[in-house]
Amino acid sequence: MTSSRGVGIRANGWGWRHATRRSFVARDLSFEICPGERVLLLGASGAGKSTLLQALAGVLGADEGEQQGELLVDGQRAGGARGDVGLVLQDPDSQVVLARVGDDVAFGCENLGVPREEIWRRVDAALDAVGLDLPRSHPTSTLSGGQKQRLALAGVLAMHPRLLLLDEPTANLDPHGVVEVRRAVERTLEMTGATLVVVEHRVAVWRELIDRVIVLDAAGGVLADGARDDVLAVHSAPLAAAGVWSGFAPRVPARAAARRSPAPLLAASGLDIGRPVFGQRAPILVNSGIDLAVASGDAVVITGVNGSGKSTLALTLAGLIPPVGGELSALPALDRGAGIRPIRWKSRDLLTRVGVVFQDPEHQFLASTVRDELAVGPRALRLSAGEVSARVDEILQRLRLDHLAAANPFTLSGGEKRRLSVATALVTRPQLLVLDEPMFGQDARTWQELVDLLAELIDGGTAMVAVSHDAELARVLAADELHMTTQVVVSA
Repeated sequence: MTSSRGVGIRANGWGWRHATRRSFVARDLSFEICPGERVLLLGASGAGKSTLLQALAGVLGADEGEQQGELLVDGQRAGGARGDVGLVLQDPDSQVVLARVGDDVAFGCENLGVPREEIWRRVDAALDAVGLDLPRSHPTSTLSGGQKQRLALAGVLAMHPRLLLLDEPTANLDPHGVVEVRRAVERTLEMTGATLVVVEHRVAVWRELIDRVIVLDAAGGVLADGARDDVLAVHSAPLAAAGVWSGFAPRVPARAAARRSPAPLLAASGLDIGRPVFGQRAPILVNSGIDLAVASGDAVVITGVNGSGKSTLALTLAGLIPPVGGELSALPALDRGAGIRPIRWKSRDLLTRVGVVFQDPEHQFLASTVRDELAVGPRALRLSAGEVSARVDEILQRLRLDHLAAANPFTLSGGEKRRLSVATALVTRPQLLVLDEPMFGQDARTWQELVDLLAELIDGGTAMVAVSHDAELARVLAADELHMTTQVVVSA
């Protein structure tokens, strides 16, 4: 490897608490990272991993919470060397700044004063490195979630940072994209000698690239810290208890007997789907000729390459965007008098028929506390106060969110936000669940608990259609798979 030009990091009793949360998200963190080290940051969902990365990048606002201890980057307070730090956030939407792909990647370089001719050389090299094979003029508004994730990484790589901070950068990528992004990061590190801190629940993705592991304890402090193989071998038991995926083998849930006569709910025939574009009347066609039938108790997992229209299909099936062509019909067991066209249903019609989880959980948050967020749907159904409270309490406990009932949804970790978004879909008890990347951000423990809950619902007659790159999800739920490619759909 080239001589290091990376930065060092020092944490001394550091912690952070959001203004609306009673307890610290992270606390009593003490460690040192040498220039050029490649560190995998592990820990249970909610242990403070994302918060630590944001603090290192200097993007935690002083008015947003309370800080304790000391956190230094290259010998100065975190945030003082922003031009040397590149951060890829969990939510790629939050890092899309400009309307065209090339301009968006160039944005960081422009702010650093990189010469114009050098900027465009870096832009093209970064786009190529992350496998985003699109012209510079391509509109960012038409990108899929996975493509936006590649775009965010390209923008950071083009800056040639001395400290590279990655927060689950491959979570929404197809398997080929995971390999491309990991290789792009590796090439960047070899070229620049930058320091790397990457957050990831699944150790296997980054295992061969990193040389050190730091595990945060959800109760505070550092649970383990050391050379990669030493930590993963010596601390295997506490890592498993903390939900780390290393060595974790997903358990197939115990299943009830198959339902004898499932009721047909939704049918698509020759369905053409398109992505709406702001400022344009006509959507952009992203896939066509899709045939799909969903009945009560069915489990379907939609897989495929980034940009093939998986999220667009999910939103179309859920009645939130109109089909471009073909047929999509709600059958009598689902329409129940609301009509056969889900796109024409009112919001209240959807509540007990279709529960939706968006790829970005923040897009569906409406209330200022977790408890009130979960009560939005039941109250819209005009349930009694007692029934609303009972449903909310049940789902809070089941998805390990009860200790966050009074917290603002936007202050939760990525994994906690995902569980809350799933909970908002479940609390109205719909017949059909349409879930976009429902397992994102989950540690091994919360992943298994969420899978067990979904299995119970499916066995009870709820239908599930889930968009996911998680190969284990379809296997453990014994789900049918719909594999999408560009303009082609293949049932598996």
